[in-house]
Amino acid sequence: MAFSRRDFLKGGLFTASGLATANLISLIDYRRAHAQDQPIKAAMSSAGLQGTWNAQGQEAALWWADLLGVEVTWFDGEFDVAAQRAKIDQMATQEWDFVAMQPGGIDTLREPVQAMIDAGTPVIDMDTLIVPMSDLWEMGIVTFIAPDNVFMSESVVSKLVEKMGYAGKISHIGGAPGHTGAQARGQGFLNITGQHPDVEVVDDQPADWDGTRAAALAEAVLNRHPDLKAIFADNDDMALAAQQAVANAGLADQVLVGGVDAMSDAIAAVEDGRLVGTARNSATRIHGWAVIAGVYAATVGVDQAREDIPKFILADGPAIFGDIDSNPDLADTPWKLSNYGLSSAEGLIWAENKLLF
Repeated sequence: MAFSRRDFLKGGLFTASGLATANLISLIDYRRAHAQDQPIKAAMSSAGLQGTWNAQGQEAALWWADLLGVEVTWFDGEFDVAAQRAKIDQMATQEWDFVAMQPGGIDTLREPVQAMIDAGTPVIDMDTLIVPMSDLWEMGIVTFIAPDNVFMSESVVSKLVEKMGYAGKISHIGGAPGHTGAQARGQGFLNITGQHPDVEVVDDQPADWDGTRAAALAEAVLNRHPDLKAIFADNDDMALAAQQAVANAGLADQVLVGGVDAMSDAIAAVEDGRLVGTARNSATRIHGWAVIAGVYAATVGVDQAREDIPKFILADGPAIFGDIDSNPDLADTPWKLSNYGLSSAEGLIWAENKLLF
């Protein structure tokens, strides 16, 4: 069944109560009926496709784009703010039905993004603030889709500190300093470590999301502090690299490691004990929802989209640990146990690999 633009707008994709399944189906049906006569061209950019989180986000975005009949041109930020700025400057010289991006650093893309917005292009901000929050809505961003970075960081660091016995040395490997998500994860780290006077932060340096740099930082801090008890890294790529450095030093039984993003490899590492924990920053939701929001804006118009779509959409996700609740007193009623007394790893990996988690 084909939907007229007026009927589609009347139905409304986004409401105050959130995304309604029936209305998403209406959007899909509408695009199937009109993909040929109403083609949509979109531009998307992420901080750097060499990161597994970003690559997974691109995969999800392209899946939704294919479903909704959107031609996407991708501008890879290369984990280099100058390189991304040059590409977004290029993006701004072309016409798009919508744009969605994850900036590599805050306030690095303001001018070309503002130029696109002023030209009437709907812009969706993914994961990281394009500009300071006080300016985001004034410049005309349609919506900001992001995780709770402080929650994710605090969850994993809390588990690390607990397993340290609330005492000992810990180090932090940060992401890119200009990335608002990295700044928030760093704040979460300080929020938890600052609560425990016997926990000593002996190193806190950025590795710019790069696993090789993270491994080098881990090796250096282990050389300076052979009694180190834990390392927290701002993403799983760095956490897994740091854990390998720990294992290479023969300290896997001493030094606990945790990360953020809950990528499939990291969930598997939590299950087998190489990582203490990770927390899900859902690349699939953030990028997929950005495409949905962009298609809606391209369909009904940017002004209507700004009225209908919430300014902030939280892409939530759980913290994931290897602990299994095996309380013998509840063995006969496993539904009273956390996660039914089962590991969540296999199911979460399955859902993530299907771009659902």
